[in-house]
Amino acid sequence: MRTIKTVILATLCLVASGARAQRSYIECEDTCRHIHGIDISHYQGQIFWETVGQNSRMAFVYIKCSEGDQRVDEKFEQNIEQAHRHGLKVGSYHFFRPRINLQLQLDNFKSQCRPGEQDLIPMVDIETNSNMSTQAFCDSVVKFLAMVEKAYHQKPLVYTYQNFYNKYLQNKVDGYPLFIAKYTDSPPELKDGRDYVLWQYTGKGRLNGINTLVDKSRFMGRHSMREIRFRHW
Repeated sequence: MRTIKTVILATLCLVASGARAQRSYIECEDTCRHIHGIDISHYQGQIFWETVGQNSRMAFVYIKCSEGDQRVDEKFEQNIEQAHRHGLKVGSYHFFRPRINLQLQLDNFKSQCRPGEQDLIPMVDIETNSNMSTQAFCDSVVKFLAMVEKAYHQKPLVYTYQNFYNKYLQNKVDGYPLFIAKYTDSPPELKDGRDYVLWQYTGKGRLNGINTLVDKSRFMGRHSMREIRFRHW
């Protein structure tokens, strides 16, 4: 009996130690007052949304719904339903492929990003120029953003990396709110001096309820979620 009690006590100690270890890391949202959020896709696997909703300081989530003209994220429907259920503000994003027919990409995006399910404006993820010339690439980007704006009656959020923006997109997407990724301790610097709403500061964040690394972001300065709220007409 004493042996059994010893084993049980040791097991409980290990569980408690594991719980403490799980909470021992310090993340940006633990040390500042900015509004924080995440973006996710099927790469995060099974997400325990109740834990994310109850035990984190994440106020919003952007969820991948589509890519190119045919791909649909296999976890989108589950993720958006569960994120809503557990109290997060939700937006959807499309991974843009500049060489692929723009109307077909818009149709793919619209089939998943339904206005009635959105709290935040749609987002277009721009990370590749598909080896197009800069002029042809930028023409494709500008046309697609205008198509999304017309379809949803509001300007989409443009997501890209600092270096990609500075090389290809500066002075090309004026008027569209920006969401800039840069994984360092210092905020992004855009060569054209553009202001940006959101900074994705890490691609290796950790969060209770998600068993993989996750992208984390925060609003900059005086920017707030009101600026990217989906307007329902």
